[in-house]
Amino acid sequence: MRDETVTGALAPSPIPEARRQIEICNACRYCEGYCDVFPAMTRSKAFADGDLSHLANLCHNCRGCYYACQYTEPHAFALNLPAALAEVRQDSWERLARPQIVARVFHKSGLAMSGVLVVGLAAILWALAALGKGQGAGFYASLSHNAMVAIFAPAFVFPLISIALSLRAYWREVGGSAIRLRHLIAAARSAGELRNLSGGQGQGCNFEDGDRFSNARRRWHHLVLYGFLLCFAATSTATLMHYLLDMQAPYGLFSLPKLLGLPGGVMLAAGTLGLMVLKLRADPALGVARVWGGEMGFVALLFTVAVTGLVLYGATGSAWVPGLLALHLGAVLAFFLLMPFSKMIHGFYRFAALIVEEQKRDPAA
Repeated sequence: MRDETVTGALAPSPIPEARRQIEICNACRYCEGYCDVFPAMTRSKAFADGDLSHLANLCHNCRGCYYACQYTEPHAFALNLPAALAEVRQDSWERLARPQIVARVFHKSGLAMSGVLVVGLAAILWALAALGKGQGAGFYASLSHNAMVAIFAPAFVFPLISIALSLRAYWREVGGSAIRLRHLIAAARSAGELRNLSGGQGQGCNFEDGDRFSNARRRWHHLVLYGFLLCFAATSTATLMHYLLDMQAPYGLFSLPKLLGLPGGVMLAAGTLGLMVLKLRADPALGVARVWGGEMGFVALLFTVAVTGLVLYGATGSAWVPGLLALHLGAVLAFFLLMPFSKMIHGFYRFAALIVEEQKRDPAA
């Protein structure tokens, strides 16, 4: 018995249709040289539910297989493998989320939910800053360091616990085993290169413009990935400087947090803007149209985090700082709270899928 959707109706499982399509693909094998999905598919003749979840999370929805396929509509087989695997992938994120109901609401109405949460949290933080009195220089003059820690520490830790529980359930479902260093390194290399966004042949995706190959989506994803990692590194560095070296914020332009955070913020803003444009141009019939709001909401939220952070830095020393600080922190807090339920989870699941794939390929495993 499947879980009920937020409307109370019983949602049909996407697994049977995905199984039908993948079995036809496995008999044809025309796309065997494409992304990791197709070599992985050829290992089996029958596919358990966990096998399909694994294949679905290996898929990066590059859509090249759809435009190469001779069995799409109007053929009687009516294959649309990118959409079928997207449904299974989406189902795994929602079904294994803890709690499920929040994930289902976000993926249905993520754009509105993100906007309301950012504005609401920003208003609360602005009120706290107005009622209290910051201690210190820079941003801490508006909201004290202790207040920020008290707010953000639980908002960071609790979502990580939720993600860990979700990943544990996914790992068991797809048959993951003990992780070995060689599997981890190979998976990290694939994720770092975003190899599967090249369609497996280096030509790129067919995501945004029909059967025309393009590496635009891969480039924007690279900017988002490495921009986010730079921003995270900047925050981590500032935390270590504060607690281990007793070096208090604010930090100068040529300090390590700024040298990491400023280019990271620019990359993150540019990458998310590019992905939003591509999302508007992409064919919704080759994905999961019902979760468009959630997907766009997640990218827009990351864009808001990046842009408000850059604007806040540019406004340092002005009267705009308290309001901009509340808006930026509200966006960051919303991002943390929604991590287990937004498309952010796809990064964790896909990395896990890459590790499992390395395990399955390894004859010594």
